[in-house]
Amino acid sequence: MTDKVIKLADLNKTAFVLSDEERHEVEHALTHYPDGRAASIDALKAVQKHRGWVPDEAIPVLAEAIGISAADLEGVATFYSLIFRRPVGRHVIKVCDSISCHLTGYDELRGELVKQLGINYGQTTKDGRYTLLPICCLGACDRGATMMIDDDLHGPVEPKDVAGILGTYS
Repeated sequence: MTDKVIKLADLNKTAFVLSDEERHEVEHALTHYPDGRAASIDALKAVQKHRGWVPDEAIPVLAEAIGISAADLEGVATFYSLIFRRPVGRHVIKVCDSISCHLTGYDELRGELVKQLGINYGQTTKDGRYTLLPICCLGACDRGATMMIDDDLHGPVEPKDVAGILGTYS
């Protein structure tokens, strides 16, 4: 048995390359902010928009493009729950777990989603169709219990509504 040797020089290589569209969007974001640090979320969102998530290899490339350290950008990328650091399903379901939704049916909504999808929070269905995530607040406290699928807000949602709502997303 032999050990696999990883050379330090290999660790510094990156195969990640921003597409022309991503680079254009990052450069455009930089025109709206006083410095690269302020544009960091928009830069991460540009990659996520085109790839569905932000791979580790993108962090140093994006950091260089906006002029901040990779460590700073990694901190931003891991702080915001809506920046996906691993692949997600075609549709991301975010279930509001604020106190308002807890008072208006959160447990039942979450239970029905878990039952119908066969996954728990942080998981993706086997067919890659849905990823289920909690979110601290969707800002629709008057419509609880709420969930968001991609950019669509649904609420109030009762367990009997879940199958119909999921059926509209292919």
